[in-house]
Amino acid sequence: MNTISRRKFLSRSAVLTAGLAASACSTINVPGPVTTPARRFGGSLGLQPDLPPKEVMYAAMSDGGFNIPAIPYEQIPEQFHRQVVPNRTGEKPGTIIVETGSHFLYYTLPNGNAMRYGVGLGRAGFEWSGRAIVERKSHWPKWFPPEEMVDREPRLEPYRVSYDEATGEYNGGMEPGINNPLGARALYLYEDGVDTLYRIHGSPEWNSIGKSVSSGCVRLINQDIIDLYSRVETDTPVLVR
Repeated sequence: MNTISRRKFLSRSAVLTAGLAASACSTINVPGPVTTPARRFGGSLGLQPDLPPKEVMYAAMSDGGFNIPAIPYEQIPEQFHRQVVPNRTGEKPGTIIVETGSHFLYYTLPNGNAMRYGVGLGRAGFEWSGRAIVERKSHWPKWFPPEEMVDREPRLEPYRVSYDEATGEYNGGMEPGINNPLGARALYLYEDGVDTLYRIHGSPEWNSIGKSVSSGCVRLINQDIIDLYSRVETDTPVLVR
């Protein structure tokens, strides 16, 4: 398979030196305590999961001190609701596969099945494909918009990121919260030990699921990213095609 095609567009040296390269996710590579230790989740690599009714699955919930509103799932096409389906991806259990043509994300399970989620994807000019791994996980991540995005959208000025050479710290960004574009969880994709700047993350914009409207990252309903996050370990392989 191809490597991350978007990498051809990004200058790695600029990313590593300035830390302010534009990314598919509208974020920058800012060091921080975002790694969550990998752990086993019995529902993924053990028994097949039993999904609750949709009114429960997409109900309002309290998580990490934030109140996530209920999702009007009736307004989302049924194929994009979380569901267990036969695994026809050809990938081994414990793999994330994003099918960009159908706006589906699969997490492969044992016994020939997969958990399928609807996703929102990048609009024209921001698409990407290839293989990577989940190297970091973040619970209610902070959002660091790139400088170019802030320049384009003055409303984002309060979140402009600056680097303090004296302390070696980055300042600015949007604090975690229900309106944060990265949502309740984020999975950070790396290739050959290098941050691709692409994320699989939550989003408060449930009406973007099944559409290509973001700046390139893979977004899920917050309730769905919380479910996926609980199943996924670090070093999980990811295929986007």
